[in-house]
Amino acid sequence: MTEHEDPSRDRLKNHFAQRVIHQARHLLEVWQRLQRAEWTSADLAELTEANGYLLRYAERFEQPEHTQLAQGIKHSLEAVKANRGRLSSDLITELSQLMQRLSRTGLRHGDQLEQTFLPPLRKPVYLALQDQERAQRLAQQMDFFGLYVQTCDSANAFRAAMAERHPAAIVMEVDFAGRGTGLELALEAQKGLEHKLPVLFFSHEETDTPTRLAAVRAGGQEYFTGALDASSLLEKIETLTRTAHYEPYRVLIVDDSKAQAMHTEMVLNSAGIVTQAITEPALAMGALAEFQPDLIILDMYMPECLGTELAKVIRQHERYVSVPIIYLSAEDDLDKQLDAMSEGGDDFLTKPIKPRHLIATVRNRAKRARSLKARMVRDSLTGLFNHTHTLQLLEDARSRARRDGRPLTFAMIDIDHFKKVNDTYGHPMGDRVIKSLALFLKQRLRKTDHIGRYGGEEFAIVLPDTDLEAAHRVLDEIRRRFAEIHYPAQPHDLSCTFSAGIAELRDDLDSNALSKQADEALYRAKHGGRNRVELFT
Repeated sequence: MTEHEDPSRDRLKNHFAQRVIHQARHLLEVWQRLQRAEWTSADLAELTEANGYLLRYAERFEQPEHTQLAQGIKHSLEAVKANRGRLSSDLITELSQLMQRLSRTGLRHGDQLEQTFLPPLRKPVYLALQDQERAQRLAQQMDFFGLYVQTCDSANAFRAAMAERHPAAIVMEVDFAGRGTGLELALEAQKGLEHKLPVLFFSHEETDTPTRLAAVRAGGQEYFTGALDASSLLEKIETLTRTAHYEPYRVLIVDDSKAQAMHTEMVLNSAGIVTQAITEPALAMGALAEFQPDLIILDMYMPECLGTELAKVIRQHERYVSVPIIYLSAEDDLDKQLDAMSEGGDDFLTKPIKPRHLIATVRNRAKRARSLKARMVRDSLTGLFNHTHTLQLLEDARSRARRDGRPLTFAMIDIDHFKKVNDTYGHPMGDRVIKSLALFLKQRLRKTDHIGRYGGEEFAIVLPDTDLEAAHRVLDEIRRRFAEIHYPAQPHDLSCTFSAGIAELRDDLDSNALSKQADEALYRAKHGGRNRVELFT
């Protein structure tokens, strides 16, 4: 047996690699936390320390990808320090891109890390239900989706688990171990914790407001009643437990005063918000298309035009109708402020403004705008992007791939014999299969991949920086694993498969031609026997 084939050595490498991934996740959690407030020197010191540990572990345990990323983050943080602790838009963007790349390492199923498959390292989910048979079934289903679930069969078992390790989330039946005891156990588990653990409560019957209020006070993030639907539960747990792919808020500043624009930039940059400032209103529409901000800050009075006039021009474009516009001006006449807000504005801030007030207003408005946009561009059943927005994302990705000279692939997926599923098991089961495939794709693809529900049982995936071979490898692995899932049903359990077609961007193809090629490859997969992945060549 050669040294490479030594199983004990491979297990050791696997253990070391997991240590590195664990530290990477800790660094990402610190990064996420810093997005919620104005950054201080102590925050940057904490980030630097976490990255320092990552770099040491990565070098010691010979993980080249993590080493390279940690060195890049170190370089960026040193640049912040050299800039007297001030963050610029370029530095925020640079750090954000490095963190996004870090969030993908070891977290994408099918990727290789030193030739060893490493699933994401997760804290357990504690499952406390009265019906132990139901709990075991749910735990088995969650295992298919890469969630580590630990069931508790008594109040003491739950307390012992909590004493040993804090979970990523708790699924708690309100009457677990006695009437209302679940609420008491959850509240007890939260004592002394700075950040409450997310709890998903369940009860067989609809409950009154005081019970739901008690659930909220015990850290309840969700309250399920009646039948505990595995798909809904899985989706909520996934949302609560994954390491988020954080994208900083982006703000476009339009102000004819360069000094004022720079000051606004500096204030927002200090809170980790990416900005772009322009002093000529005529350049605003071009900047909007290129920068794609979450929010716009407009000066009220500019030589070339009024802020209200520019707001009207922006609102004439359908794509920017919902982007919040905040006027920032020395104008203190309330009637004029109200008139300005009626002309396409969402808020009016008067100069001079306290930095904390500006940051809080921008954050709240941008967060609400993102939430609203998500509802507009996502499919209600699966939470994936809808057909129209998926094509828009494909076009945006195509433009970037052309500009940067990077590969791009587009995949179409179709669930096999789906009509038979609906006819035999009913539409609720069909919806369940669609939702589970959506969650499966979200878990096993990168955060930078765009997944859309194209319609019915058909899905589409935009894969930036991915060639045909890599796309085939990843989707074929997903196809094989998805076929292993069993859905409890009568007269026998159901399992499903899917077919897929993939096309790669070549020459001067437009997005329509690329999607047609993927569709053609999918057609070949369907007529070639189904449950397979075909490439357009």
